[in-house]
Amino acid sequence: MTFENLSSVAVITGGSNGIGKAISSKLAAENILVVVADIVPPKEAPENVIFRQCDVTIGDEVDALYKWILSEIGAPDLLIINAGKGIHEQLIEGDPEKWFAVLNLNIMGALRFIRAFVPPMYQNKSGKVVFISSVSAMKAYTYGSVYSASKAALDMIAETLRLETLPYIKVTTIAAGITDSDFFDNQLLGNTSIEEMGMGSLSCKDVAEDVWYAINKKGTASINRLVTRPSGQSF
Repeated sequence: MTFENLSSVAVITGGSNGIGKAISSKLAAENILVVVADIVPPKEAPENVIFRQCDVTIGDEVDALYKWILSEIGAPDLLIINAGKGIHEQLIEGDPEKWFAVLNLNIMGALRFIRAFVPPMYQNKSGKVVFISSVSAMKAYTYGSVYSASKAALDMIAETLRLETLPYIKVTTIAAGITDSDFFDNQLLGNTSIEEMGMGSLSCKDVAEDVWYAINKKGTASINRLVTRPSGQSF
């Protein structure tokens, strides 16, 4: 396919399933070329969604992806940090190696992509970075400390990036509440379910629409943080 008629280029981590897939589909529908960086390909995708296998926990793979995009497409102007995993485990009896795996993915994966992709945006004095975070970053809860800590760290990273790249890069954090995705099925440990929580849920498309709203703020205005929850969620 040719890229000339597409409006911009986006890269999204973890874009093959759940919220990430909904975001990539929304962007593609809006005439954006989307590069999905994930360890597995999406089962189906629009023509202007390109899958590139990339494990965000491996620095060499992130660097190789950046070099490929720069060579084949050109520097992206939108980066969406979405890849992440949950874990449901008590601090007093959990496995630190599993905690490390979650932190390496949720935090270091984000940092690797920032380091690779944001410098060209800054040099070009234009770009947008969106972090998919969680309302869990703002509230401690039993069995959730490692995941919540990773999202709290992501929020701090996002705000620091905003300050360090003023006034050129627009940085947005989407703090999502309970979402009907594959998150709970794929968390490293735990069997929490939406039904057990009993507070309703967002759809993945809800979050994708919030991303689209945030990145389309006009002029010099920037939406830096957006909290989105099902109406029945209590936290």
